[in-house]
Amino acid sequence: MTAILETKSVTMQINGATLVDGIDLQVKSGEMVAIVGPNGAGKSTLLRLLSGDLRATRGNVRLKQRDLHSYPPSQLANHRATLSQHVNVTFPFTVEEIVHMGAGDMGTVAARPLVDAALNEVAISHLRYRQLPTLSGGEQQRAHFARVLVQLARGEAEHGPGLLLLDEPTSSLDLRHQIELVEIAGRRARDGTAVIAILHDLNLAVRFADRIVVIHRGRIAADDVPERTITDELVRDVFEVEVAIQHHTDGSPILLSQLMQPIRM
Repeated sequence: MTAILETKSVTMQINGATLVDGIDLQVKSGEMVAIVGPNGAGKSTLLRLLSGDLRATRGNVRLKQRDLHSYPPSQLANHRATLSQHVNVTFPFTVEEIVHMGAGDMGTVAARPLVDAALNEVAISHLRYRQLPTLSGGEQQRAHFARVLVQLARGEAEHGPGLLLLDEPTSSLDLRHQIELVEIAGRRARDGTAVIAILHDLNLAVRFADRIVVIHRGRIAADDVPERTITDELVRDVFEVEVAIQHHTDGSPILLSQLMQPIRM
């Protein structure tokens, strides 16, 4: 598999504080990587560096063997799609209009198959004519995810497998739609997209990710397949929680939330 994204010693400092510290990361075509870690670990800052929203203080990010910041914005949008943690829309755009925005300058007729497919995939076709601000937070998140899927589909049709970045995409979703969203991301990975998703639910990360990257105090504390990453020792050291971990028959770990206990400092 080809490396879609590579970082070398990526560091981000703001006002003397080091938010991301010397990150080396490689994500290949067809790979789904979950980024996990406690609040304030630097996960969202790292994702903004990977998307090009921020420029690293030191180090570099390469997208498809090319410096990320060498892409003009219009070209970059053809190679990577990002679902941010918070997207606020107050204008009365309909869901269909929001999703169509992912198609860029494609006309309505040309973009219609992409829009219809995305609406169907995230199960919001029945909301297509509703104004976005009238929807629940979870429904709005699914509409924005559909927009990102349209952007991704358009870019990959012309340029081959791209990069999908998801920043806590399940935070406003109920359990069913959390699973469905991550399953959709997993299907994109199986089709060749490189997927990176920040997830707070470790069990969700274990179930769907090929690799889990644990960020702690701005650095990578672990980067491996789920069964070698999510251990009771790591969860205790990084998340400061004592957990009971059982295992599926396939060896993947399950964290039992009812047995979790915070470590008292």
